[in-house]
Amino acid sequence: MNARYYKHILKFKRPSGTSRGILKTKETWLIVISDGIKEGIGECGILRTLSIDDRPDYEDKLKWTCENIHLGVDKLWEELIEFPSIQFGVEMAFKSLESDSPFLLFPSPFTRGEEQISINGLIWMGDKEFMRQQITSKLEDGFDCIKMKIGAIDFETELNLLSYIRSQFSSNSIELRVDANGAFKPEEALDKLKRLSAFDLHSIEQPIRQGQLKEMANLCKETPLPIALDEELIGVFDVTEKKKLLQTIQPQYIILKPSLIGGFKGTKEWIDIAKSYGIGWWITSALESNIGLSAIAQYTYTLNNKMPQGLGTGGLYTNNIDSPLVVSQGTLGYYNNINWNVNYLN
Repeated sequence: MNARYYKHILKFKRPSGTSRGILKTKETWLIVISDGIKEGIGECGILRTLSIDDRPDYEDKLKWTCENIHLGVDKLWEELIEFPSIQFGVEMAFKSLESDSPFLLFPSPFTRGEEQISINGLIWMGDKEFMRQQITSKLEDGFDCIKMKIGAIDFETELNLLSYIRSQFSSNSIELRVDANGAFKPEEALDKLKRLSAFDLHSIEQPIRQGQLKEMANLCKETPLPIALDEELIGVFDVTEKKKLLQTIQPQYIILKPSLIGGFKGTKEWIDIAKSYGIGWWITSALESNIGLSAIAQYTYTLNNKMPQGLGTGGLYTNNIDSPLVVSQGTLGYYNNINWNVNYLN
C-alpha cells in the first residue's frame, strides 16, 4: 500500500466575511491511497487560524502519514490525535478504498438520489445591502432555515436585518439561526442575546470566544435563546475532557465539523456524549471541497437527524471539483446523472 498527497487552493467566487476576517481562498489537502489495484481519496480540510492543527509541521505530518499508511486507519487515527483534519482525510481515504466507487462512502437513499438533506442557507457578513441581497436570494431559493453570520458589522444594523426578515416571515415559516463566531465580549453578551431573542431565533452559535468556560456556562444558564457550541469543541481530544466540557457548560446544542474534531470517529464521540446529557446537535461542513463535503453529507444522512444541517458550502468556489451534489429548494441532493471530475488526479 502507498499514499501521496496534493495541495489544492480553493478560490471564493466572492470574498466571504466572518468576524475573523475576509476569506478569499481556502487551502485544502487531498490524500490518495492505493493498494495496487484501486485508489481511495480523502480530504484534509484545514482552516487556517481556526483548526487546532494549523501548525508549521502540518505538511510534515501529512508526509509522515503517507510514509506510514501501512499502519492502517485505526492506528493512524490514534497517532494523528493532534491533527484532526488529517484524521478525517485518512478515514475518508480508507473508506473510499473499500468502496465500489471512490466517492460512494456510505450508500443510502441519499446517494441513490431518492432523498435529500435539509440544510440552512448561509448569509455571509458584508455591508447591509450585500447581506440583504443574500437573504432575499436564499428565500427565493426555497430555504426555510437561514443562518446569518453576525459580529463583524454594526450590531444595530444586524438587528435591523433580522427585523427585516421577521417582518416578512414568521418563525413558523422561516427558522433563523445566527453565528457570532465568538465576537461578543462576555460582559455584553447577555444583553445582546436578550435583544436578539426578540426575533424568535432558533439559536446562536458561539456568542463569546472559546476557552471562557465559566462565562459560557453562566451564559448558557441565563440565556433567553438556545446557545450552540462550535469553536469550543476544537482541540478537545480526550473523551473524558469532552464529557467535562459539556457537563461544565451545559449548552443547548453543539455543532460538529468533522474536519475540525477528528472525522467520523471524533464526531460520533461528541454525539454519544451529547445524547447522554440531553444536548441537541447538528453537523456543519468547514469549507471543504466537494470531496470532503460529499463525505460529510453521506455520513450525516446515516445519522437520521432531521434538523437542517450546515452543508450548503459547495457553491462558494470558482474552482471546486465537479460533483453530483446539488442544492435545491433548501436541500442538498446527490444527483447520479452528474459525474465527478477527477482531472485533479492527473
